[in-house]
Amino acid sequence: MNKYEIMFIVKPDLEETVIKKEADSLKKVLTDKKVKMIEEKAMGQRELAYEIKKYKNGYYFLFVVEAPAEATAEFDRLARINENILRHLIVRVED
Repeated sequence: MNKYEIMFIVKPDLEETVIKKEADSLKKVLTDKKVKMIEEKAMGQRELAYEIKKYKNGYYFLFVVEAPAEATAEFDRLARINENILRHLIVRVED
């Protein structure tokens, strides 16, 4: 299994419960695939470097995981479909 950092940005105009629900649903995708969660961080609302879909702010989340490639591929697929996710990034970390 490889180590990955997964960061995603949720739309800022949603209610806090919906934002938490989105993060939890994406976390569940990973845990269902037997991923080892090393670190989970809600970084809060931050200003974006540039406008994305007419939003200037977003709620940032960071997961550091040990996962097989299939789990990150499924996360990527679902994050692309989800309209509440502005951007996501999956980076493999070298040991």
